[in-house]
Amino acid sequence: MAKLSDPVTVLKGVGPSRAKQFAQLNILTLEDLICHFPRGYEDRTKLVTISQLEPDVPACFKAMVMNTPRVNHIRKGLDITRVQVADSTARLNITFFNQKFAAEQLHYGEEYIFYGAVSGDYAGYNMPSPSFEALDAPAVNTRRVLPIYPLTAGLSNTILLKTVRQALAICDPPKEILPPEIREQFGILPAERAYYAIHEPQSLQEAEAARKRMIFEEFFVFSAGLSLMRAARGMKKTKPYENRDLRDFYGALPFQLTGAQQRAISQIMEDFGKGAPMNRLVQGDVGSGKTMVAAAAAFCAARNGKQTAFMAPTEILAEQHCKSLEALFAPLGVSVTLLTGSMTQKEKRLTRERIAAGQVDVTVGTHALLTESTVFSDLGLVIADEQHRFGVAQRSKLSEKGEDPHLLVMSATPIPRTLALLMYGDLEVSILDERPPGREDVDTFLVGESYRPRINAFIRKHVSQGHQCFVVCPAVEENEELDVKSATVWADTLQKTVFPDLRIALLHGQMKGAEKEAVMASFAAGQADVLVATTVIEVGVDVPNATLMVIEDADRFGLSQLHQLRGRVGRGQAKSYCIMTTHNRNPDTIQRLKALCKTTDGFKIAEEDLRLRGPGDFFGSRQSGLPAFRVGDLSIDLATLHQAQEASAQWIDTQGTLDTPEAQNLRQRISALFQRAEGTMN
Repeated sequence: MAKLSDPVTVLKGVGPSRAKQFAQLNILTLEDLICHFPRGYEDRTKLVTISQLEPDVPACFKAMVMNTPRVNHIRKGLDITRVQVADSTARLNITFFNQKFAAEQLHYGEEYIFYGAVSGDYAGYNMPSPSFEALDAPAVNTRRVLPIYPLTAGLSNTILLKTVRQALAICDPPKEILPPEIREQFGILPAERAYYAIHEPQSLQEAEAARKRMIFEEFFVFSAGLSLMRAARGMKKTKPYENRDLRDFYGALPFQLTGAQQRAISQIMEDFGKGAPMNRLVQGDVGSGKTMVAAAAAFCAARNGKQTAFMAPTEILAEQHCKSLEALFAPLGVSVTLLTGSMTQKEKRLTRERIAAGQVDVTVGTHALLTESTVFSDLGLVIADEQHRFGVAQRSKLSEKGEDPHLLVMSATPIPRTLALLMYGDLEVSILDERPPGREDVDTFLVGESYRPRINAFIRKHVSQGHQCFVVCPAVEENEELDVKSATVWADTLQKTVFPDLRIALLHGQMKGAEKEAVMASFAAGQADVLVATTVIEVGVDVPNATLMVIEDADRFGLSQLHQLRGRVGRGQAKSYCIMTTHNRNPDTIQRLKALCKTTDGFKIAEEDLRLRGPGDFFGSRQSGLPAFRVGDLSIDLATLHQAQEASAQWIDTQGTLDTPEAQNLRQRISALFQRAEGTMN
């Protein structure tokens, strides 16, 4: 018997060139091959008669060859083989393109099983290039439920099917990792049966049961892995903070905190008293007041003689956090400093000397905080703002600058609870679901191109009242294929022909970092009336004077992204508006965008986005923070995910030692999943 770790080249017919093709699908070993699951199935078990064939609907039928197949050489690179077949109900013409073997394998007067679809022009009774098999041949492409695999150039479905079949014949599938009681409770197939059934199902029902097993197993392994990570963190010890009295902090605030903010702060204070490093996510919608929650944590750390590192994704955001914290902490005797890449070498050196000497309580900065030359005297708290912009490696690097410091992660991206559990399953979660008093909803409208004169008049009205506007475009430069507004062209059009008397600024992701920061800073300082930008403004700058957001070609964005963009306005006292334009008339698209006009609840929007578009939209594929699941799909397999999370929690609780054979297999699988997910997980 072969082993799962053996290379695919041990299989008959898999030489070096074929192995390279498999490598394109990340299939290097027999285990990779056996775990390369079908993306779907075709039910080829039911036979119909020729008269029952429907145009463009593939089906299986039995027919006799009525003449000797003829091959015509049409031109270089094109041979056509024609043959007529019939059953008791009708005749059918079949045409094969560049498949000379059909002429050799189809014999006059013999019956075969065919699978294909008659062409849309039914009057011709013609079927192009069907699969076929002799009645006494093994059922490979007909008379069966056929798995359809993800493929690459040079690898056909038939080749993959035969290779998988060969692998399963010489090698046992991966070992069982799910205990019998969990399989029984959730109706899950045993491993061995499931691995055979997913590749060689006897029915669609069996294929679905096997697929459910694989999805359940994948989610189970991931959830168990997060539980073990959390348990390992719980074993770390740190000195509890003795002084958790926040009366001075609350007294210095010029406003009352919301109940949600107070609840999150209480949870953080509880963490500080446990004697283990805190790992908490504060998740709040745009404008829910996360910075004040972070400030309370930093104040408490300072009162206990500890330093705080506060990492922001952009320099301008770091500067804004620094200013607001300085104003708040000055009367309380808590020192704040800024450390960013654009500071002069001398400024950076002097700042780092003060940090290392313990003369600074709170250091706000960007990636400059991560460099080796930044050394803390006694780092007790790490705050990461907009978590999904930082990878787990960066977060760890910052944490390593202290002895198991507390970690507070903040995210303004509302994430459905399902995804939050997966992305941050190793963190405790605090949700800010209230808005500070005085913050009004941003009125949102969806309009077509016919409203352009009114949009322009509305922009002019806001500017004439002393306010500023954002205009967001989906593309940086013009692209005829996409047919969407580009930021560069639209900014030029607005400046030259629409608003020659206004100050129009341009911001997009292809600009250099320093240039972007300068444009954003000048807009925040009121030196431009209208900022035309791409989604580079999605996270970050606070411009209370901006009261209007116009989003061009809104159908090109996900709901969560649109909600983030809308959150750039409504940050001051004046009434704010968001206008989305689209020339897309698809009813589903219109319904999706109208959902945004009806609510400003980011969590409801996120749930709707997950339902409509799947999880990738939240952060883009490589930044999603989600593991590369082989078979599970978070947008449609939520029920299975919940079952697997429940099952893994039960399993970890009852099998704490994890020294059974299943548990050993589970540990190995957890390790493999997290290694495979490296680079995609945050």
